[in-house]
Amino acid sequence: MVKAVLIDFYGTVVHEDGEIIKKITEKIIETGSVDDGKQIGGFWWNEFQTMFMNAYGAAFETQRELEYRSLAKTIDEFQSDADPKALSEMMFAHWTKPPIFEESKEFFERCPVPIFIVSNIDRADLLSALEYHGLKPAGVFTSEDAKSYKPRKELFELALRSTGLKASEVVHIGDSFTSDVKGAGALGIHTIWVNRAGKEVPLGITAIGNLLEAYHTDYLI
Repeated sequence: MVKAVLIDFYGTVVHEDGEIIKKITEKIIETGSVDDGKQIGGFWWNEFQTMFMNAYGAAFETQRELEYRSLAKTIDEFQSDADPKALSEMMFAHWTKPPIFEESKEFFERCPVPIFIVSNIDRADLLSALEYHGLKPAGVFTSEDAKSYKPRKELFELALRSTGLKASEVVHIGDSFTSDVKGAGALGIHTIWVNRAGKEVPLGITAIGNLLEAYHTDYLI
């Protein structure tokens, strides 16, 4: 059995902001010159991803900064008169009080080894969400601390260095195949993919449908 669990938070322990994104998209449709939500979503995602991939080291920006700038560009692109600050606040409110997956608290209670959160979200928002749900991990490591986002290696390296653990002594659990499975796996960290949508599982990947199924894997029996 491993000595500690590293775990993603949004999309893994609590729900992502997909429903809020839908509401923001609808607002842009109502106030702009576009009626295709997919077109808005595609443009917004591409803008965010471009900024996100370049935000590390001296060029690092917080998730809030990236979301606001990418949303503002999206609003301009589709000639909407919506207020980017007001729409961004809808997202930020979700981050601090996100709905939790029903099995998450039991997973934290049952885990036989320390749990460390490893998240791309800003530290203050993550701490607020943890307090809101009464979750008490052994430690928290964020992109803001590492000045780098998953799947880059710096955040995982910070977690290993700070805990004094080797890659072979931990397992990382997360819902993003790219950020969590590939990101952690590139450093030799064991990974468990939280595949709630039931997507096809690549050969050699350990996948679970919910967090409690982690206790039936080779890592947490």
